[in-house]
Amino acid sequence: SPGTLYHRMVISEHGLPSAPCPHRERIFIFADPELLPEAICKALLSDTEAARGSQSPGGCMSCVVTHALQAALGDSCDIHSLRARLQALSPGDVERWFQQVAAAVEGAAGAERGERTARLESIYRGLLGSEPAGTAPREGLQGTPLPNPNISFHLWTEDEQLWKELVLFLRPLSQSCEPECPGQEPDGAAEVQDTLGDCECCRQSRFSVLSTDSGIERDLPAQDEPCGRCAERSRLHRKGGIKKRLSPLDGVALLQAGSAVPAGKGPGKAPGGSGTAPEPPGPPQRLHTARVVLLGDDRLLGRLAQAFHSLRKREARRVFLTARLDLQFYHVPVVPGQPPEHPGPEELCEVAGYLGRADPWYESNIHTLCHMIPKLATMPSSPSRALVTDPFLTDVIAYYARMGSQPVGFQLHAVKVLFQDPAQDPAEDVFLTELLAQVQDSPSHRELSTARRKGALDGPGMDLTVTYRKVVLSDRQKELTLSLRSTGLLMKAIPAEEAPGLGCLSVTITEIVRTNHLAGRSFSAVANRLKTRSIRVRSPEQRPFTVRLDKDSRRTYRDVIGLEVSPCLEPSYCLQKSRTMRSSPDGTEDVGLVKYLPKSLLLPINTFAGVVQ
Repeated sequence: SPGTLYHRMVISEHGLPSAPCPHRERIFIFADPELLPEAICKALLSDTEAARGSQSPGGCMSCVVTHALQAALGDSCDIHSLRARLQALSPGDVERWFQQVAAAVEGAAGAERGERTARLESIYRGLLGSEPAGTAPREGLQGTPLPNPNISFHLWTEDEQLWKELVLFLRPLSQSCEPECPGQEPDGAAEVQDTLGDCECCRQSRFSVLSTDSGIERDLPAQDEPCGRCAERSRLHRKGGIKKRLSPLDGVALLQAGSAVPAGKGPGKAPGGSGTAPEPPGPPQRLHTARVVLLGDDRLLGRLAQAFHSLRKREARRVFLTARLDLQFYHVPVVPGQPPEHPGPEELCEVAGYLGRADPWYESNIHTLCHMIPKLATMPSSPSRALVTDPFLTDVIAYYARMGSQPVGFQLHAVKVLFQDPAQDPAEDVFLTELLAQVQDSPSHRELSTARRKGALDGPGMDLTVTYRKVVLSDRQKELTLSLRSTGLLMKAIPAEEAPGLGCLSVTITEIVRTNHLAGRSFSAVANRLKTRSIRVRSPEQRPFTVRLDKDSRRTYRDVIGLEVSPCLEPSYCLQKSRTMRSSPDGTEDVGLVKYLPKSLLLPINTFAGVVQ
């Protein structure tokens, strides 16, 4: 129906009260204050607050009413009189007419076009009086502005901040103390309450005290009136002792709902089932859409990869967010002026460069903002600019979030770091763009003198043993081992311009080659390049080296003697795989529900057209 897309978009983006349209959307802008200058953060915060302040619920409802009536009545609608009438109404009256228009637009989805037009024309007459449509002077169709969406700006200062903001969007704090029906608590609600906190009386009831009462409810002393949720918790009642086991179809529905990438085909019949079982209830409907825009460079995306992997592990244990929330990621590259010793803008924006090469529309609309946003943020404001709000950045971000619907999946890689101290447990982490390993300066004099004597004979660097699986066209597993002397290695997960696609690591090992001649011996550095999907690096002489992930100096591991890198697996796949291995420890192939789950964990970043070139 004409005007329906505009109608639903404004209602969902601004959370307008409408029973026919329960969907809600919000744009979250995340920036790292340690990576962006304070001036840029303040400018972005002021722009988003100004854009949010210029949009009121009454104004958005008026836009919806105006657009819907003009779309139904055409140029016979007196748009100027309609706007003047809506501006003269009180907020309550505007909401009343808005509810009527929303019911007419959504209720007439399957009705005839004439019936729908008649309903909206009656609303139009009620607004402007008894004057019928068509008597106004024909001025042609007038454009109705599309309000900017609800955008919130966040400085990423805590590791769990993304999770907390998504939970608050899905279940606001105003609902935390509402009474709920027993047995209807959604999965993950207890974890949500532990994350966000309860009301004061809920927190006081959690303290452990020595019980001196008789255990009978009527003997308890009188207390202050608690909130509804606390009153429900304080009642003495017996919990159910039988837990219903999920059917195979229920389990695969939950696991597919919690997967990062939707499965292509359904599971069909349950394995070994007769096919006559009743149809299980489907997963909860996703009524919320969170569009997370990452404003920064590859270091911020590396932090997103960590948070995304943590969220997927949490959801694999207890599905809460992904079954009810449509989570989409966007990337706007921003690189401020860097000192000469820091990597260049091209090296800090490899992901944006790849997206620009894949999607020309992303290149011309988003990638070009890499240097423009810092200039706009630091531009001195003129006296006339203080009076007029210039929502350029919010307009671009809103356009990108609305129109960028084609995701490009980036393979995350898991790394296991082994330390020199045997008492220290290995560390596990993930990275998105690159891993850099370099020789670490020996802290003790003994190790330093030993390294100097060995360096005089064998050259700079350290001995490394590299075991990797070579990438071949037949996709067969071919494992090779190299023993060489090196000063470090660099693993790149984002392909260069000439590379065909994502999925494998491009490893560059700086090998030290010794050459003997009449004047003595000389050493030269040679770049040894290879492509692999998994690799293991060891230092036979136990000499430590450093490991830095995603170009971020804050994610640097020291005193490392070995590391293992492999594609990161989807946590729900690993969980179901471990359950399958318990029942059949001899099986190596994926059987049962594991076959229907995505194996690799991909980080989806939305673009306009996906991979075109």
